[in-house]
Amino acid sequence: MPQKMTVSPSQTTITQIDFMVDGFRLMGTLYRPSLRTNRTVIGCHGLLSDRTSPKQIDLARRCTATGIAYLAFDHRGCGQSDGDFEMVTTLAARSRDLLAAAEFIRTTTDLGPRLGLFGSSMGGTVCLAMAKQIKPWAIVTVAAPIKSASIIPTEKNAKDTGNFPPSFYRQKLQFDITDTVSDVDNLLLFHGDADETVPVSHGHEIHSLASQPKKIIIQKSGDHRMSNPVHQREFIRETVDWYHARM
Repeated sequence: MPQKMTVSPSQTTITQIDFMVDGFRLMGTLYRPSLRTNRTVIGCHGLLSDRTSPKQIDLARRCTATGIAYLAFDHRGCGQSDGDFEMVTTLAARSRDLLAAAEFIRTTTDLGPRLGLFGSSMGGTVCLAMAKQIKPWAIVTVAAPIKSASIIPTEKNAKDTGNFPPSFYRQKLQFDITDTVSDVDNLLLFHGDADETVPVSHGHEIHSLASQPKKIIIQKSGDHRMSNPVHQREFIRETVDWYHARM
């Protein structure tokens, strides 16, 4: 089991990077600890988010403070990456983005070969869908949907889904990754039992289908955005420990 390293957050090196996939230039931020490491976590943001989400930035800094590098990147059509969101957003496209990010780490840097994955909401779906190909040492997801039906907008959650019409979701975001989850192991997943966007039943189903070792943390009264600071602290602590124990 890798030993934890104590590295001051002030010694983190932050570099802006880019890589190509399907003709799109994707932008990323690479966080590196001062000490050399062969362990890197790649983060996938949620459907309407980007690499600057506070959750990812906090996780990246905590990972590097303990000796693990972290790559956060903008999927095509998001943040500073190329592409029109409504035209290019599909699960298959985002899966290719993640695969390209993994290849970037493995072939362009000296940070491999031990890769971990992190995904929030749809980013978690992407990580689970690509686990068989990437073969990560550890995966952590937050509020990941296993089926697309949960993210079709309703009056209750339309604000959280960007107010895109239901036709966008039916045409671009139809998916069901049930058959791929059995290939996933070393999985830690978080889900709030009051999630208003992706019902907690998705977390339970993913956990029941995944292979050992696995762990589920259900956060009491937790919402989709993990807005409770207590839940956020638990997430960071448990996630960093999970990566260290398996990478």
